[in-house]
This record gives sequence, structure tokens and C-alpha cells, in this order.
Amino acid sequence: IEAAAILKKGGLVAFPTETVYGLGADALNEEAARKIYAAKGRPSDNPLIAHIAKKEDIEPLVREIPEAGKKLMDAFWPVPPTAYELTRRFWPGPLTLIFPKSGRVPEGTTGGLDTVAVRMPSDPVARRLIELAGTPVAAPSANTSGRPSPTTAEHVRQDMDGRIEMIVDGGPVGIGVESTIVDVTGEIPMVLRPGAITMEMLKKCVGAVEIDPAILGP
Repeated sequence: IEAAAILKKGGLVAFPTETVYGLGADALNEEAARKIYAAKGRPSDNPLIAHIAKKEDIEPLVREIPEAGKKLMDAFWPVPPTAYELTRRFWPGPLTLIFPKSGRVPEGTTGGLDTVAVRMPSDPVARRLIELAGTPVAAPSANTSGRPSPTTAEHVRQDMDGRIEMIVDGGPVGIGVESTIVDVTGEIPMVLRPGAITMEMLKKCVGAVEIDPAILGP
């Protein structure tokens, strides 16, 4: 509750997700987004990911949801069923999708782009914090730019102590690499950042998938 109150007031809170610890701020508050860039030493034209607690929360953030986006939001990991069904979903899970943004999302969150990156984490601590804050939470990894992504609260403390208001300690995270980012605004979905959800998994869900040439290098 205390952490959610800090987010509502425009402050910064580090919290666990299933991928890495995130550095959270109100995604609809441009001034709060600027604080993330300052704390991380991150270029302000590098878009932030808006984290939501449930699927309905995406509607005010986007102009439309392309068909590929709908399929990926409803997809499951291609593994045998387990008792932990939530961990088998792409959403909630380690997948970020890029949509055409609505007018509610400030350009400070999107790095000046007309698209918005959205993720619904499966970590229960993250989801509860977002729910209590009552707003989408912009949350890049909770480290200064160029440093390794943090997988424990202690990693965050070592890097961000004095730069942010609070760290929510949820123990070590499970995956340890950032979410896969897929742009679904074009005719063919494009992977902008590889992660836990692989090209093969994506292709099984939506067919053709491209990869950003910038990832492949020269």
C-alpha cells in the first residue's frame, strides 16, 4: 500500500517481476516518467514499457489491438499443462507488445513515438502493486544504464540507493532476462528484443514473424 501511494504521488518504486526487478512510475504522469530517465541515466527517446494488472487495463492506452496482438495476448507456452497455469501464458508473462498509442499516454513515456509498449507481468507482487496504484506503471529494469539487470532487491539497492523512494523486496526473480518485445502494428509482427518467449513460440501462435535488423547487426 505504501509503495502504491508513492506511485500515485509521482514517485519511483522498484519492484519484482518474473523477468527482472523493474523501476516503476505512473506511466500516465509525464513528470514521473522523466524521473525514471534521470534515475537510470537513460536517454529520454528510449521508450518505457507500461505494465498493467489485467487485460482490460490496456483499452485506455491503445487506439486499436491488431489481430496478431489479440492472438499473442491469449497464447500459452508450448509446454505440458501444470498446476501453475498463469506461468504458462504469454500474458500475463514475459511478453511486451507494441500497439498504436491513445492520446492518454504521454510522449514522455513513449519516447516521443506514436506507439506504446505494454506488458502484463505474471508476478503476483507486481500485479498487486499495479492494481493498488490504480494506473499503468512504466517500469524499465531497475538499474542504471549499462549495468546488469537486477534479479534481487539487493542488486537494486546497490545500484539505485538514494535515487528512488522505495524497493519492494519480492525475493529472487525467476527468469532473469527482460521480456520479449514484439511490435504488432505492422502486417507481420516484428521482434524488437529477444527474451524468454522465443521466435519459435511466436511463430506457432501467429505464423510469420520478422526480427528487427538492428538485432542482427551488420
